[in-house]
Amino acid sequence: MKKTKKQQSDGTPATVALTAAGTPFTLHAYEHDPAAASYGEEAAQALGVDPGQVFKTLVAEVDGALTVAVVPVSGSLDLKALASAVGGKRAAMADPAAAERTTGYVRGGISPLGQRKKLPTALDASASTYPTICVSAGRRGLEVELAPGDLAALTGAVVAPIARA
Repeated sequence: MKKTKKQQSDGTPATVALTAAGTPFTLHAYEHDPAAASYGEEAAQALGVDPGQVFKTLVAEVDGALTVAVVPVSGSLDLKALASAVGGKRAAMADPAAAERTTGYVRGGISPLGQRKKLPTALDASASTYPTICVSAGRRGLEVELAPGDLAALTGAVVAPIARA
């Protein structure tokens, strides 16, 4: 994975949370193309990594409560598996405006870290197959690389098979 230098202007609530926790991470910046069809696929290609190692942050409603799902960009979220993982019955994708308002991030830049309101979180079990994974650092064109165990610990995530290939 290509390493990029951390710059002062790259401070986001996600990187602030990582720094405050003393968690090791590497920041990766790339030029975001507003016309990109998939933010996650764009990140994987720009960083030159397997799309299975780059994870997208999705916000769903499980039994009416907003819940964060972190899944590989190479797959999709299994809503039924997410509901089961967090002890719920039904899940549906959240309204994008509600996701942005609650997390404090814009769509395509939602990070599982440093959210305005801490939400229940589930991390796909495939993350454990990599020594490090990349997730949004809180804005489009900025990814943070960290150990999946650190991400799970910082977010209080349940680790479960919640993605479909």
